[in-house]
Amino acid sequence: MCLGIPGRVTETFLQHEVLMGKVDFGGVSKQVCLNLTPEVEVGQYVIVHVGFALQVIDEAEAEKVFEFLRNMDDLEELDTDQSDSKLESTL
Repeated sequence: MCLGIPGRVTETFLQHEVLMGKVDFGGVSKQVCLNLTPEVEVGQYVIVHVGFALQVIDEAEAEKVFEFLRNMDDLEELDTDQSDSKLESTL
C-alpha cells in the first residue's frame, strides 16, 4: 500500500528545468517535485508520495486526510494500551 500525505505548497521554483517547491506538512517543510502538478499555485494543497506531488487537492479534502491520519494514530495508541494491559495481567 502506498500512502500519499497532503501538504501546502509555500514556494515554487525551477531546479535544473524541473518544477520544484517547498511543501509544508504541518510545520515540517520539504522540497518536493511539482513537475506532475504544473498547475499548482502557492497556497494550494498537494498529495505527496516519495517526494513527488501527485495531485492537487482542495483544503477541505486535505483536512479529511489529516483527520483520517490522526484517527489512525489514535488506533495505534489503543493497540499499545491493550498490549500493555495483557502484559500486566500475565504478571
